[in-house]
Amino acid sequence: MHTGIPVLRFDQARGASGAFAPTFLEQLRTALHEVGFMQLTHFGAAPGQIEKLTETTRRFFALPQEERLALNNLHSPHFRGYTRLGHEITAGRRDAREQLDFGPELPVRPRADWDAPYRLLEGPNQWPDSAQPELRTVVLAWTELLSRVATELTHAIAACLGLPEDQFDDAFTDAPHWFGKLIRYVGTDSDGLDAQGVGPHADYGFLTLLLQDGIGGLQARPPRATDWVDIPPIDGALVINVGEMLEVATHGYLVSTVHRVLPCAPGTTRQSIAFFWSPRLDATLHPVPLTPELAAHAPGVTETEHNPVLPRFGDNALKGWFRSHPEVAARHHPDLLDSVLVKSGHE
Repeated sequence: MHTGIPVLRFDQARGASGAFAPTFLEQLRTALHEVGFMQLTHFGAAPGQIEKLTETTRRFFALPQEERLALNNLHSPHFRGYTRLGHEITAGRRDAREQLDFGPELPVRPRADWDAPYRLLEGPNQWPDSAQPELRTVVLAWTELLSRVATELTHAIAACLGLPEDQFDDAFTDAPHWFGKLIRYVGTDSDGLDAQGVGPHADYGFLTLLLQDGIGGLQARPPRATDWVDIPPIDGALVINVGEMLEVATHGYLVSTVHRVLPCAPGTTRQSIAFFWSPRLDATLHPVPLTPELAAHAPGVTETEHNPVLPRFGDNALKGWFRSHPEVAARHHPDLLDSVLVKSGHE
């Protein structure tokens, strides 16, 4: 079993013939089965793109507080916009971070047109177009790149399981419901917020692609491990981890590993940019056919009484948003609180 976090080069994923390289597929399968995390380098960022993105993000968090609060996510029924320090909940406790959440730019779907409550997650973003007009352009260029990387990585994952490359394509066709976060962790010794940067959790999408800065503090607890493992910063690398939807689809062969972020020291900050690659809201992930050899090591989905994993992505996502942002849920969707929280294991 791996005790560290594997590092893979994405420019070596395919050979000269265009087919995925067997060595890369073996490394990928081992990393995501045994650890659930890896780091990916040489994934195709343009020269200077990462530096421009991180500096533009830094400038957003340097905006006056009133400029950031103009984008307060309390204004958004779709959980988009700026979350103030200490107003996101993970594992039942407040996180010592502030962030900007965004996703596919979509019109509001009237409640009368919903086929399920998760349609409330569709809607417009909130951008600081007056105070920082370049942020939208820079961030969306990044999400376009990572959508391509995630699509190719999804094909590689299918191939590493001995499946057709397009095995998962139907779940993403037309309208994948990716979402992103610009995050700044803030070291503080007030209100107990310094107890966690982010509490222990698993991601509820398909794959997570994270750009972290050089400060460190991200940790994972791989399957069958009792200790937390550091995920050290690597300049220009993406941290990749498995989400619950991919665990469902592989009957637990690929594992959605629990992870956390340690608090920053008082007076210091840490920055990261997360991209969550997820299927259509109405897509249901069913277990794929595994070879007998792989199936023998697929223990099923990890669930607890307090965290059932729901196979339709929209349901799993709605559970996550209602737990993480109870103020938004209570303000805009009080009639849904009971039904969503019962489904999510909170009564």
